[in-house]
Amino acid sequence: RQSLSPCVAGERLCSTEEATAGSGTYTRHGFIFSSLAGCLERKNEDNELPVVSVVRDSESQLLPNVGAVVTCKVCSINSRFAKVHILYVGSTPLKSTFRGTIRREDIRATEKDKVEVYKSFRPSDIVLAKVISLGDAQSNYLLSTAENELGVVVARSEAGVQMVPISWCEMQCPRTHTKEFRKVARVQPQFLQT
Repeated sequence: RQSLSPCVAGERLCSTEEATAGSGTYTRHGFIFSSLAGCLERKNEDNELPVVSVVRDSESQLLPNVGAVVTCKVCSINSRFAKVHILYVGSTPLKSTFRGTIRREDIRATEKDKVEVYKSFRPSDIVLAKVISLGDAQSNYLLSTAENELGVVVARSEAGVQMVPISWCEMQCPRTHTKEFRKVARVQPQFLQT
């Protein structure tokens, strides 16, 4: 490996006579260009042309994209929406916090008019949600939990104990056996953070 030099998306790296295009690059008019921002890497293998590729800088910020499943923590709720902080995109932790909003109408897929936010989420719940739009002027991401796999995955009871889901709309405290309403996620194993 040679020393990595930073490059930006669309930067012309070299001609196709000097090297072969690797990942993170594309060729046009006999030149190799970077298709993403990152670091240029050249690898020489068996006296053939070196392979140039662009590796994304691990420090570069991963952003929640539309359609991404995110893990977030509920900060506050009111009758119209829940405010959350996005912690993970897929299984990748975010370096900085992004704010999100789950509107009342995006909590469930059915009977949207009967949904009550306080019966779906409580502050400090950990929720799996899907990004449905990339924020407005306040840079809030709009999130949805309207699929069975989305919703609350971790919630603590008033006694401070992690609750156990007993149905798609209720969780129970194993210590006090008190039931609380939640929009419970039917979790798929690949989304569980250990």
